[in-house]
Amino acid sequence: MISLVLAAVFFAGIHLGVAGTRFRDRCVAALGVRGYQVAFSVASIVGLVWLVIAYNRAPYIATWGLLEWWKPVAIVLMLPAFLLVVIGLTTPNPTSLAQEARLAAPPSGIVRVTRHPFLTGVGLWALVHLVGNGDWASLVFFGCWTVVALWGTVSIDAKRRRLAGPELWDRFAAQTSIMPFAAIAAGRNQFAMGEIAVWQWLTAIVLYALALGGHQSIIGVSPFPV
Repeated sequence: MISLVLAAVFFAGIHLGVAGTRFRDRCVAALGVRGYQVAFSVASIVGLVWLVIAYNRAPYIATWGLLEWWKPVAIVLMLPAFLLVVIGLTTPNPTSLAQEARLAAPPSGIVRVTRHPFLTGVGLWALVHLVGNGDWASLVFFGCWTVVALWGTVSIDAKRRRLAGPELWDRFAAQTSIMPFAAIAAGRNQFAMGEIAVWQWLTAIVLYALALGGHQSIIGVSPFPV
């Protein structure tokens, strides 16, 4: 359990304490953009592998226990999580790595829904599993992912505003939102389903179905209630 806690602190620390902060700017100045990207990527991979291995080796110490009643809720919530992650990864987005130049263009596709679709999807995935798995190891593991993903949206916003300038960033931010559909509900944007390709919808749905069907054989826990 100690290894898991340390891995979570390390993984969260490099993402929340380095990426998106002014310390990141100093690292870039010292290492160069490419040098920083390589160093951060290596640290992220090490942290991810450590976190996963430590979680798999952690003892099971129950908190509220496995919630069978939550499983149908989790099945429903995991579909939008997959849609956000898959469509977010395959959509050009000025908040994504090395795509800052797109800030001047109007938001389109899934970016109209949330300017951080990938991180929002990961955060939803983590939160769903945090609730459903009632043990200390899962609380640390999925809690780490939840914090990193959701706080990461705020961190990235601050970095983009700092580097792009308040005028350019504020114009983009005024048309979008972190919370899904918040900008649309406020009348600052509108959903354009046609801007999301059919193959993006289908890919997300197929991966969701595969994950659901293979969850027990891969993870060892059935996603379906007993």
